[in-house]
Amino acid sequence: MTMKLVAGLGNPGEKYKNTRHNVGFMFLDKLVGDQDWEESKKILLVKPMKFMNKSGEEVAKRKNFYKIDLDDVYVVHDDLDLKLGEFKIQKGVGPKVHNGVSSVENHLGSKEFWRVRVGIDNRDGDRKISGEDYVLGRFRKQEMEILVEVLGKAIKEVKEVLCI
Repeated sequence: MTMKLVAGLGNPGEKYKNTRHNVGFMFLDKLVGDQDWEESKKILLVKPMKFMNKSGEEVAKRKNFYKIDLDDVYVVHDDLDLKLGEFKIQKGVGPKVHNGVSSVENHLGSKEFWRVRVGIDNRDGDRKISGEDYVLGRFRKQEMEILVEVLGKAIKEVKEVLCI
């Protein structure tokens, strides 16, 4: 069995905990917390502890050190192009603008890795707040309930893909 890498993107520090931009970190926390997680699998979980726009450094460093094929790299991130409650697992396809994903693409030298795109847009046409400010905002209680549900679905599908 070849090793796989699952990287959850987010920003380090208490200031960013439970913000929309930290969906990748939340995904990994929930994945590790699942009862049926088997540590014996050859899956490397990575939470880059650098800010979003530098997260690609850590992903590439781990991929290269462990000699992981690009086809076995999965990056979990928030996606403002998808509605809250939606997710997609796609190879080479991502949001129009995402500094973390761009950093990963730049450091890997390719866009051809898997993305677990978790939708966070719940603005209902209200675009008064910039996308940058919106992603750094915290989820409201009702939004967090929706997020927890979609993370569960996304984790289930990722586990199936990874044969966990």
